[in-house]
Amino acid sequence: MPDSMKGMRLENPIKSIGMKLFLIFLVSILFFVLTVGFTSYNISKGVIQKKVADASEQTIIQAGQKLDLLYGTYEDVTMQILLDEEMKRMLSDITTFDKSTFDYLQLRQKLGDKLNVYAYANKTIKSLQLFSLSGEIISSAGATGTKENPSKEDWFKRIVDNSGKATWLETKSKGYGDASTSSVPSFAIGRVLKNTTNNSQQNILVIEVNIDVISKELAQINMGEGGQTLVLAPDFKVVYSPDAATLGQKSTIDVDVASLQGENHSIMNIKKDLQLVYFQSAKSGWYLMGAMPVAELVRDARTISDMTWIMALVAALIAGGIGFLVARMVGRPVITLRNLMKEGEQGNLTVRMTVSSQDEIGQLGNSFNEMMQKITVLVQQTNISAQEVLDTATELSDASKKTATSAREIAVATEEIAGGASSLAVESERGNELTYNIGVQMKAVVDGNIVMGTAASDVQKSSEQGIQYMSELINKTNATEAMTRNMVEKVDNLKESTRSIRKILEVLSNVSKQTNILSLNATIEAARAGAAGKGFMVVADEIRKLADQSRQSIAIVGTITETIQREIDETVNVLSTAYPIFQEQISSVKEADSIFKQVQTHMGGFIGQLSEVTESISNLDASQIVLSDAMSNVSAVAEESSATSQEVASLSAEQMNISNGLVRLSDKLDQLSNSLKDSLSKFEV
Repeated sequence: MPDSMKGMRLENPIKSIGMKLFLIFLVSILFFVLTVGFTSYNISKGVIQKKVADASEQTIIQAGQKLDLLYGTYEDVTMQILLDEEMKRMLSDITTFDKSTFDYLQLRQKLGDKLNVYAYANKTIKSLQLFSLSGEIISSAGATGTKENPSKEDWFKRIVDNSGKATWLETKSKGYGDASTSSVPSFAIGRVLKNTTNNSQQNILVIEVNIDVISKELAQINMGEGGQTLVLAPDFKVVYSPDAATLGQKSTIDVDVASLQGENHSIMNIKKDLQLVYFQSAKSGWYLMGAMPVAELVRDARTISDMTWIMALVAALIAGGIGFLVARMVGRPVITLRNLMKEGEQGNLTVRMTVSSQDEIGQLGNSFNEMMQKITVLVQQTNISAQEVLDTATELSDASKKTATSAREIAVATEEIAGGASSLAVESERGNELTYNIGVQMKAVVDGNIVMGTAASDVQKSSEQGIQYMSELINKTNATEAMTRNMVEKVDNLKESTRSIRKILEVLSNVSKQTNILSLNATIEAARAGAAGKGFMVVADEIRKLADQSRQSIAIVGTITETIQREIDETVNVLSTAYPIFQEQISSVKEADSIFKQVQTHMGGFIGQLSEVTESISNLDASQIVLSDAMSNVSAVAEESSATSQEVASLSAEQMNISNGLVRLSDKLDQLSNSLKDSLSKFEV
C-alpha cells in the first residue's frame, strides 16, 4: 500500500459506517430493554396501588360507619333533651323568674342536675351547656362552661340558623368551654330547643365531646408508613388528626372537592403523590379520609425498576461488543476501499484492492479492481484518439477561415439590395393600411345609419301603438268617471234611506217608551186590585220585559244605523275628492295622446332623411372598395419583391454565420484537443 494511502484517516469518526452500526445496535437494544422494563414497572405499580386502595377503602368505610353510630348517640341525646317534658317545663318557667331571686337560682340548679343525669349516662360527653338565644349561659354539666358570651361566635350563629337541626361543630384545640381552664381538644354538637306549643326558639343546647372518642375508634387503622387517618369537615378543616397541632386548621391535603361527590371512594390528590380513600358521614357530613403516600405503596415495585436499569447496563455492554465487532468487520474494508478511491481520484489508475473474503465487501473489492482496469484501457484509447482529433482540427480551421471571408463579401452586397426593396414595401403597406382604415370607418357609418333607421321605425311603431293605447285609456277613463258619478248619486240615495230608518227608529223608541209606561200603569192597577189582579200583573210584567227588549233592540239598530250613516258620509267625502282627480287624469291622458301624434309626424320626416343619407354613404363605400383593391395590388408586389431580397440576404448572412461558426468550432476543437491531451497526461497507466 502506498505511503500516501497509509496516512489517510477518517476526518469525522461519527460519520463512519462502523460507528453508525455501533450506535444502531446500542440504541435498539437499550430501547427495547428499557421499554419492557418500565412498562412492567408501571403495570405492577398500578396493580399494587389499586389493590392497596381497595383494601384501605373497605377499612375506611367500615370505620366511617362505626363513627356514624357514635355520632348517632350524641344526636339521640340532643333529641332526648329536646323531648324531655320536665326539661321543657323548667326552660319555660325560668324565663318568668327574676335572675336575682332564689327561685331562679333553685330552678337553674335543677336544670344543672337534669343535665348531669344525661352527662353521667354517656361517659364520653365532656360537657352539656344551655344558652339563651342571646348567648347567656343558663346551665351546664360536666366541664366548666364558657366564660364569655358566644353569641357573636360563628359556631353559635350556625346553630341558630339551622333552626332546630343538629349542627356539628369542628374540633377546637381547647374545646368550647372556658379556654383558661380547659386544654383538651374537643368537638361539639348543637341544637336549638323549641317550644312545642308555638314552635318558637327557646334555648341553645351544646354537647361537647372529647376528641379521644374518635381517636379510640380510629386507633386500629394503619395507613402504612407515612400515611395518616383524618376526619375533615366539608370546608376541609381538621376535626381529627394524630397531630394535635393541626386540629381546627385547614388541611394541607390538596383535593378537588368535586371529585368527592362521585360513587368511587378512592381518589388521588391534585399533586398525584397521595392515594386517598374517604367516607362521608351521613350524620355529621364530615369526611373520614385515609391518606397514603404513593411512593410507599409502590415501594416493592421499585425492584423491577432497579432490575431494568441493571439489564439495560448489561444490554449496553453486549450491544457495545457486538457493535465493535460489526464495525471492525465492515468499517475497515470500507475505509481501505475509500482510500484507494482517493488515490484513483488523484490520477493513479494503478491502485488495486487486496480481496480476502467472498462476502459483499469482497465482491465490492473485485468490482473496484475491474472498474480501475477498464478505466485504464479507456484512458489509453482516448489518448490516441485525442491526437488524431487535434490534427484534423488544424486542417478544418484553415478551410473554414477561407470560406468565411468569401461569405462576408456576398452578404454585404445582398443587404444593400434588400434595403431598397424593404423601403418600397413599407410605403405600400402604409397606403394599404390608410385605405383599409377608411373602408372600416365607412362600414361603421353605414351600419350606424341602418341601426338608426331601424330604431326610427321602431319608435314610429311604438308611437302608433301608444296612440291606440291612449285612445283606449281615454274611453276607459270616461267610463270610470261615469261610474264614479253614478256611485255618488246612489250613495246620496242611501244616505236619505238611512235618515228614513232613523225616523222610523225614533217612532219605535217612542212606542217602546209608551208600552213601558202602560205596563207600569197596569202593574199599579193590578196591585190595587189585590189577589184578583195577580194574573194581570204577570201579563203586565211580561209586556214590560218585551218593551225593554224592544228598546234594547232599537238602540242596537240605531247604533248600527249611525255607523252606516257615518261610513256613507266618509264614502261620499272620498268620492267627492276622487272626482276632480279623475277630471285631471282625463286631461293628462288627452295631452299625452296629442304628444304621441306629434312624435309620429316628426319620426316620418326623420326616416325619409335617413334613407337619403344611407344611399349617399353606399355610393361612397363602393368607390372606397375599388381604391382599396388597387392599393392591395401595389402592396403585394412590393412585399413580394422585398421578401425575395430579404431571403437572398438571409441566405447570405446564414452562410456567413455558418462559416464563422465553422471557424469557431475549429478553434474550439483545437482547444479541446489540447485540453484533453493535458488531462490524459495526468493519469498514470
